Amino acid sequence: MNGEIFAGTAVSLYIYLLLINAVSFFMAAKDKSQARKGKRRVPEKTLFLTAFLGGSAGMYLSMRLFHHKTKHKRFMLGLPAILLAQAAAVFLVGRL
Repeated sequence: MNGEIFAGTAVSLYIYLLLINAVSFFMAAKDKSQARKGKRRVPEKTLFLTAFLGGSAGMYLSMRLFHHKTKHKRFMLGLPAILLAQAAAVFLVGRL
């Protein structure tokens, strides 16, 4: 029974991570598009929040792909740090 609960939880976690990373990716892409057009942008706090909530991989991928926020030290150092911390947490939880 416990194995079934854990398997269901793991699937739910994977689905959540897939969705939050997709949201992060497209949010950063939208912000880049808005920046080019001189329109209202996505606040940096919001970008960091979605990364912190599990979307760091999607955010980092979009940063690199669209060359977005690559001149900002806060993003160039902060996002990889968040990503590494999240990867370490997943690794450690997976070992339980």
